[in-house]
Amino acid sequence: MSLTNNVPQAPHTVHKHLKLGLFGFGCVGQGLYHVLEETPGIKAEIKRICVKHRGKARPLSEDLFTFEAADILNDPDIDVVVELIDDADAAFAIVKSALENGKAVVTANKKMLAEHLEEIYRLQQQYGKPVLYEGSVCGSIPIIRNLEEYYDNDLLTGIEGIFNGSTNYILTKVFDERSSYAEALKKAQELGFAESDPSLDVKGFDPKFKLVVAIAHTFGVFIKPEDVINIGIDRISDLDLKFARENGYGIKLIARAFKLENRVYGFVAPQFVETIHPLYAVRNEYNAVQVQSAFAEQQLFVGKGAGSYPTGSAVLSDISALTYDYRYEYKKLHQLHDLQFSNKLTVEAFVSFTEANKIAISDFEEFQSGYAANGTQYMVGKVSLEKLAAWSKQDGIGIILAPNAKLTPSRQDKKALTVA
Repeated sequence: MSLTNNVPQAPHTVHKHLKLGLFGFGCVGQGLYHVLEETPGIKAEIKRICVKHRGKARPLSEDLFTFEAADILNDPDIDVVVELIDDADAAFAIVKSALENGKAVVTANKKMLAEHLEEIYRLQQQYGKPVLYEGSVCGSIPIIRNLEEYYDNDLLTGIEGIFNGSTNYILTKVFDERSSYAEALKKAQELGFAESDPSLDVKGFDPKFKLVVAIAHTFGVFIKPEDVINIGIDRISDLDLKFARENGYGIKLIARAFKLENRVYGFVAPQFVETIHPLYAVRNEYNAVQVQSAFAEQQLFVGKGAGSYPTGSAVLSDISALTYDYRYEYKKLHQLHDLQFSNKLTVEAFVSFTEANKIAISDFEEFQSGYAANGTQYMVGKVSLEKLAAWSKQDGIGIILAPNAKLTPSRQDKKALTVA
C-alpha cells in the first residue's frame, strides 16, 4: 500500500510563458538580456527591442530590433512591456500606452515613477494590468516586494539607507584610496555606475526619486518629488574630508523617511557616520536599506545598487513574478488614510561657507559651535530643514548632517501634532 496516495498534494501553480517587448538596450537592457539568457527556468522570451539610434552596432540580430514603439505596443502577441530607457517623459508615455493596450509593464525608471506614481496606480486599477518596478529602488535589493509582503501588516516607523550606488562608490574611492572627487566620478561613469547626467546622482536627485517610491510602499502616501528636499555630495570639501578622517567618521549620502503620529518626513542629505553605524561599512556601488518597525525592530538589507546585472536581475525577478500573475496590492494605502507629508523638521548639521555667504548664528534654532579655517567658516547647530534646503542652492555653502543627528519636528509641527 502506498502512503503517498493519501497525502494531499499542493495545488500546481501554472506559470505563463511570456513574450516581452523591450524598450531600450543600454546598460540595464543588455544586463537583462544576459541574465535572461542565463536563467532558463524563467518562462519568458524577448520578442522585440525598440531602440532610438539607427546604425549603432549591436550584439544581436538586426531582426530583433525596431525603431517604432507601435511595433511593440500594438503587437497582440506581446504580453509584457519592459521599459528601460532614460527619458522619464517618454517612459511614462510608453507605460500608459502599454496599460491601455492590455499589457503588463516592468520598469526601472525611478524618475518617471516618482513623478507619476499616483497616476500609474490609478491606471493599474482602471485597466486591470500590473506595473512592477523592483529595479527602480536600490538595484538588487528586493525592498519593494518586502515592504509589500513581509511588512504588509507590521507597523513601519521608518526607512533609511544608501539609495545611490554611484555616490557611495565615489565616497568610497575618496576615503579609501584618497582619490579626488573628479577622479572618482570619472571612474564611476566609466564603470556604468553613474547616470548619463551625473548631477542626478551627486546632487541627490536619484536617491530622492527612489525615496518617493519607497514612501508609497512604506507608509501608503503618494508624494511629489519636488516636495522632498535633496542635498547632494557635490559640495563636500577637502576640509570636510580632513575633519571626517581626524574624527574617525565616514560620509554617506542617506535617504530617510520616518513617521511620527500623522506626519511623514523624508529627505536626502550627506551625513557624517561613526564606525559603529550600520551604514559605515557599506562600500563601493553597494546600497543598503534599513527598515524600522514596531515588531521586527531594525533590519538591514545590503546589495549591489549600480551596474547592469544588479538592476537587470531585479527586472528579471519582476518578469518572473508576472508569470504567476503577481501584482502590488498597495496595502499600506488602504491601511492609513490621515498621514500628511511634511518638511517642518529641525536637524543638527555642519554648515561650511565663505565670508560672502553671510550665515549668522541667529539663523540657527540652536547654535552649538563655530570655527574658521583656510578662509572657510564652519557653524554647527540645529537648523530647520527648509533653511538647509535654501542654503544648498547657494554656491559656496556645504552641508553635512552631524553624526547621530537628532531629527525633531519644528515648533509648528509640534503644535499640529499636539492638536491632532
